Amino acid sequence: MRLIEQTEKYVVESEEDAIKVIQGFKKDAESKGYILGKSGYDYKTKKAKGEIIGEAWVVTIKKLLGGVWDDFE
Repeated sequence: MRLIEQTEKYVVESEEDAIKVIQGFKKDAESKGYILGKSGYDYKTKKAKGEIIGEAWVVTIKKLLGGVWDDFE
């Protein structure tokens, strides 16, 4: 058994932080042995009585660690 794909989610406090996190994963991809398959972020709010009481950005990183047939070739 071997892991071929991994999706990770992180919560950050600002859109600028979300962009920095994604750039960091892009920069580190080759040296850490993965391909960045997909990345992005979503803005989330928490509301109470129609008023925004909290906000966060959820960063999603999809790492490709290998192919299905890599060991069989």
